[in-house]
Amino acid sequence: MITLRSHLGGRWVEGGSPQTLVNPATEEPLARAGSAGLDLAAALEFARHTGGPALRELTFAQRGQLLQTMADALQARRDELLDLAVRNGGNTRSDAKFDVDGATFTLSAYAELGKGLGEAPFLVDGEGISLARSPRFHGQHLMVPRRGVAIHVNAFNFPAWGLAEKAAVALLAGVPVVSKPASSSAMAAHRIVEILVEKQVLPPGAFSLLAGSAGDLLDHLGPQDVVAFTGSSDTGAKIRVLPQVIRNSVRVNVEADSLNAAVLGADADPGSETYELFLKDVVRDITQKAGQKCTAIRRVLVPAAVADRVRDDLAGRLGAITVGNPAHEGVRMGPVATAAQLADVRRGIDLLARDGRLVHGDAALRPVGVEPGKGFFVGPVLLEVEPGAEAPSVHSHEVFGPVATVVPYSGGAVEAAGVVARGRGGLVSSVYSEDATFISQIVMELAPFHGRIFLGSAKIAEMSPGPGTVLPLLVHGGPGRAGGGEELGGLRGLAFYLQRVALEGPRPTIERITKGLP
Repeated sequence: MITLRSHLGGRWVEGGSPQTLVNPATEEPLARAGSAGLDLAAALEFARHTGGPALRELTFAQRGQLLQTMADALQARRDELLDLAVRNGGNTRSDAKFDVDGATFTLSAYAELGKGLGEAPFLVDGEGISLARSPRFHGQHLMVPRRGVAIHVNAFNFPAWGLAEKAAVALLAGVPVVSKPASSSAMAAHRIVEILVEKQVLPPGAFSLLAGSAGDLLDHLGPQDVVAFTGSSDTGAKIRVLPQVIRNSVRVNVEADSLNAAVLGADADPGSETYELFLKDVVRDITQKAGQKCTAIRRVLVPAAVADRVRDDLAGRLGAITVGNPAHEGVRMGPVATAAQLADVRRGIDLLARDGRLVHGDAALRPVGVEPGKGFFVGPVLLEVEPGAEAPSVHSHEVFGPVATVVPYSGGAVEAAGVVARGRGGLVSSVYSEDATFISQIVMELAPFHGRIFLGSAKIAEMSPGPGTVLPLLVHGGPGRAGGGEELGGLRGLAFYLQRVALEGPRPTIERITKGLP
């Protein structure tokens, strides 16, 4: 069993009080990680005063090249990272690719953005503004790197992509990173940092890793620091009210729970291409990574007239999914991440069943390639509620596993969107229809409640990765229950790590500054 050390202050250090990481399919101990006794205040100071200046000396194009070098280094060790994702994450190889390839793709995407920004060390925000009758009195907004550190607290479900998507944006902005992966699945994240350190890809202090508990990391936040958190809404709420966050007005971005919905339009007849795309996307979101995706479809809204057909079609496809040890060929869905996660999923299924009816799910599941009683397995579960039922748990409780509920709706776009809105904000909802009027109406109704809306259509079926895939050029986040945050979105993501400042003065002086002249 290996020990996952932290990389802080430019060196590898081992902490105490370790937690054991296991293979969630076999429960075999794999590694241990602890952070007790580590000087996290000193680690943050090293990142601020060593990593920060080194990044700020670089132009956007140079920082972009660093990101591409990171992507190339990880791509060269792709098979090794995939193996770790299978063993420690319970991922099938396909799910592992979704995570690892998502990491390298996002790094490369932001590398390309950096290249496009060129040799500037800061961003000019908009056009200059004349502030008086004379054009000499001038105003201009700039966006410059903050002088703090970006603390990234990542969830267990995407140890590679979660690390890379946050780091890509922060590093391109010129802000050093301290990344804290979830302990239970930290082996892939740890190996990523080992690879980057071995290759000496980044300047000292530009990227640090905390393996194990967060300890007192957030007790040392300063007014130039930022925190990006992915996880439960309860933990996100606790971070927001930390005394040092309030006292120092620390920027906090939270991505939390989300009861994502898929809405089938009345025009998408069973058997049509749009209907088939809808079924495919719902089944994939239920089963991919055992449903452990923040973007997974949790509520399946369908016209009441075809609800029974949709239910039966989904149940039939879910029944064909082979569940078991993802290391075995033919397995299409692995376990959930931890024993605690399994218990949460089972409690959640029982809760949802009180407001509806279980229509697919095998309590006597026998996972393939696993000793009896071992592993954190639950099969795909589908529930349904009666047309018009309030079903409060379905619209208030996210089961973070392979679970979805069919919710019949009557009426048109406004009625369907009203049902979706009961979820109080989400990361993404999807609409499957070819009816332009229905689509336009429901998009405007859904938009205030979501960070992203996916329009499923036969026109894009062959090229679409589905609503569950987060793309680096589109924003990721959502209002209300989803945390109120916003990540990625191409250059939009940089704003979280940059300080907007308004320059006011003589136009020639300001123009010299914006052109980088002395």
